[in-house]
Amino acid sequence: MSPTRLSTVVLDAPDAHELAAFYLRLLGYEVRTEEPHWVLIGPPPGTAGTALSFQTEPAYVPPVWPTRHPGDQQMMLHLDIQVDDLGSETARAVAEGAVLAAHQPQDDVRVLFDPAGHPFCLWAETAQEAQ
Repeated sequence: MSPTRLSTVVLDAPDAHELAAFYLRLLGYEVRTEEPHWVLIGPPPGTAGTALSFQTEPAYVPPVWPTRHPGDQQMMLHLDIQVDDLGSETARAVAEGAVLAAHQPQDDVRVLFDPAGHPFCLWAETAQEAQ
């Protein structure tokens, strides 16, 4: 076993609890740790998946995607979330509070913004990719 391992991805937000609640609904995760300005969520026991943490950052500025002008707050990372049905999961994400990005660079991926403005992608494996 490697002496180091990635345990979680941390996203800043104006309200850590509000953003954690969105991802709890979207991913079916559960809360692992909660503090006044920090929340750690992860998949239910026995289920694979990457944990996510949320940190309240009062000076948080949402990224601009795609970046249009020098000086815009650039996206530092985004989450790729695999789904079985791209259309229905996109509609569900929007119903949970996500916003569909105006620019969609690929037909088989949907770019959305979470309630704090972080871009994330939903994608479904095609039959050709599965082979």
